[in-house]
Amino acid sequence: MSLVLLLQGRGGMTAAELARELEVSERTVHRDVLALSEAGVPVYADRGRGGGYRLLDGYRTRLTGLDRAEAEALFLSGVPSALREMGLQEVAATARLKAAAALSPALRDAPATAAQRFHLDAPGWFAGSDPPPAALAPLAGAVWSDRRVSALYRERPRVLEPYGLVLKAGVWYLAARLKARTLIFRVHRFGEITVLDETFDRDPDFDLAAFWAEQSAEFGRSLLREVVTLRLSERGVRMLRHVADPAALEDALASLEPDGTVRLGVESLPVAFSQVLRFGPEAEVLDPPRLRAMLAEAAARMAELYR
Repeated sequence: MSLVLLLQGRGGMTAAELARELEVSERTVHRDVLALSEAGVPVYADRGRGGGYRLLDGYRTRLTGLDRAEAEALFLSGVPSALREMGLQEVAATARLKAAAALSPALRDAPATAAQRFHLDAPGWFAGSDPPPAALAPLAGAVWSDRRVSALYRERPRVLEPYGLVLKAGVWYLAARLKARTLIFRVHRFGEITVLDETFDRDPDFDLAAFWAEQSAEFGRSLLREVVTLRLSERGVRMLRHVADPAALEDALASLEPDGTVRLGVESLPVAFSQVLRFGPEAEVLDPPRLRAMLAEAAARMAELYR
């Protein structure tokens, strides 16, 4: 079917091109073409330079309808690394072929045109090439089929109703129901996973994107355990958006006084030390005294280095 869809979408391809696209040998391509011809599919070979395999003009396969898995995977096709890690790359490839085959001849270059102009690279910078978590593929299968899973999470057995997966800066998270509460779990912390032969009724009002945004904001705020007071110059005020933690920025701007005094939520004093250093001479620590002493010592050492 993939071979027929490729020919229908592209008009004609050589055996070498088909073999490369389908990741098989040219001998396999020749054998499959012969089998298609015997089955009544009007595929023929053009001889000579610029030749290859083609479908009879006007022939359209009726195999372009998407099944549920293909339709769902098609909406993720812009994130190839995520599809690969969840084990859905073959389903998505078939869906793209079917979609391309259904396009009119004038639009058949649209997928290639889009791919040349937009690419999504989900993982963050300097991310390693570690393999995806072993639990990811079975969890993805359970998410798609609405099946409960029995899992070890941090060495504790749990029975979960997996609602959705989120890929954030190269790290996978699972949103799942546990005892009537929807929680976030890091996929790499799962041990053994067993997908149960039990389906669950998904909450029709659950919105994965909205839930993740709310949980992310709450998590960010929960990390802000300390508050420091700074006096910023005019340039320091402009720098605030680039230095403050995003979860702390709104409250910091609301606390900003005309003389540049601002209260900034931080995770800890060591983290605050690193953040305030980025201001350079555009910020003065007013409180707490311990942080002020840390910055004063750092400033003295820098002055000595650059004397």
